[in-house]
Amino acid sequence: MTTPLASLAIPPGLRVVITAGAGGIGRAIADALLAHGARVMICDVDRAALDEFRASHPSARASFADVSQDDDVARLFGEAQAFLGGLDVLVNNAGIAGPTGAVEEIAPADWRRCIDVCLTGQFLCAHHAVPMLKAAGGGAMINLSSSAGRLGYAFRTPYSAAKWGVVGFTQSLAKELGPSNIRVNAILPGVVAGPRIERVIGARAEQLGVSYAEMEQSYLARVSMRRMVTAQDVAGSVLYLLSAAGANISGQSLGVDANVETL
Repeated sequence: MTTPLASLAIPPGLRVVITAGAGGIGRAIADALLAHGARVMICDVDRAALDEFRASHPSARASFADVSQDDDVARLFGEAQAFLGGLDVLVNNAGIAGPTGAVEEIAPADWRRCIDVCLTGQFLCAHHAVPMLKAAGGGAMINLSSSAGRLGYAFRTPYSAAKWGVVGFTQSLAKELGPSNIRVNAILPGVVAGPRIERVIGARAEQLGVSYAEMEQSYLARVSMRRMVTAQDVAGSVLYLLSAAGANISGQSLGVDANVETL
């Protein structure tokens, strides 16, 4: 019988691809998985962050790739096949904040770029990853959505639309891939401490003509626990979903957000 503690361990040697893994949430996930014995390949578009990741994790593989570009994604998974010899886990983490503004002010090109990275990028990665997961006899896919994927988000329509799309994509794939022993779940972070949310809060503060501190307090007032979460909180939920304890969790949207009440 598996003990409760053992059930929280991830299987040794998991072969994992993490998109946007050189910084932020993706880096926290990569660090955690490597610390637990996984074999990891990441991609990112930040070349300096990729170099720092390579220096910190010489046993891992890091590749430049824009997940919105078909050719980049095809090359990424070709490299993953060569480096890992197969695939057990895909973490679809790549995303951008997109524009902040009223719908009539948002440039169509900015809308398309947000959808392309946050949603189409997940499709492209899944398109290449699923045959590898099936060849491995099953595995897991974890798609990063957001609390904006369950709540409307005024003045952030491209981002919210993409993140709602991730939830639908996740639930559809869970049904499609379950018979192949592939579990698909979404993680919905809330206000995650770090440079990205600082830029979002700053842009919204500028739009409304208020101070950064006032805008930050406005964000936290909508969170039941009145605090931000961390990238490490999200990484911990990934470890749980990949452990034996998460073996029968699929098609779910797991909020890691201190309970965001509204946006």
